[in-house]
Amino acid sequence: MVSATLLLMPQGPGRGLGGGGIAPRAAPPLSGSGEQGAEPSAAGSALAAQRGSPVHSERSARCGGSDSERSVVGVTMLSRAAYSTSRKLVPALGSLGSRQKHKLPDLPYDYGALEPHINAQIMELHHSKHHAAYVNNLNVTEEKYLDALQKGDVTTQISLQSALKFNGGGHINHTIFWTNLSPNGGGEPTGELLEAIIRDFGSFAKFKEKLTAVSAGVQGSGWGWLGFNKERGRLQIAACPNQDPLQGTTGLIPLLGIDVWEHAYYLQYKNVRPDYLKAIWNVINWQNVTERYVACRK
Repeated sequence: MVSATLLLMPQGPGRGLGGGGIAPRAAPPLSGSGEQGAEPSAAGSALAAQRGSPVHSERSARCGGSDSERSVVGVTMLSRAAYSTSRKLVPALGSLGSRQKHKLPDLPYDYGALEPHINAQIMELHHSKHHAAYVNNLNVTEEKYLDALQKGDVTTQISLQSALKFNGGGHINHTIFWTNLSPNGGGEPTGELLEAIIRDFGSFAKFKEKLTAVSAGVQGSGWGWLGFNKERGRLQIAACPNQDPLQGTTGLIPLLGIDVWEHAYYLQYKNVRPDYLKAIWNVINWQNVTERYVACRK
């Protein structure tokens, strides 16, 4: 199982499934993932190998951890485990069955809090049905993956990659999305983030125009993103198809995501995506986006 503390910020009282916080928490890290400085157990090695999956690839986004380095370490550790006796390997992997599953995070506001820009019906369906489906399917897929891992069934492990990417990405993307929105949002950012936007795009107006255009241009379903290029130290706009997670597929650290799947707007804006994109700027949580930007630069 991939442990996942997914790009979350502290949050206030929420609705969703009850409870609060400005950012929902995903399932806590698994025990038995191995401790630093010690020879990794077989279970820890197997887990490390899985950390190249979409869910883990976004885990370190706020601090800019290198996914490629983590994946290499994971594969190396799994290779060591493979040379261990099967008597040690199989029982250790079996202990992974006690992992905690991913959970649907609470929203940091009521379903109707973003009206009139995004109505309550859309928010309830989007959160309680669509996001919930990604979480449920991710848990099912991970169970199948762990079973295949225990059996050494590489063919099945490979066949499950697309489902891990799609459902893991859907969980990651929506967890970010909910915190990127706020009933007290809108306007423009201030401070470091605004300075970076002006530096990299010329002005806030130009940035807004470009991200809107990129999001509108997504063919079919997908996301428009403002990300941080850690290597270059600059902001960058990108589009991702379907539920591809930004960091796991481009290396950019996600700061602000705009969901342009039709389920995010169709009940209110029909097929007029530009109207939805115009409205969503009124509920962008710039405090959350700024916190992500500051965290990435540390």
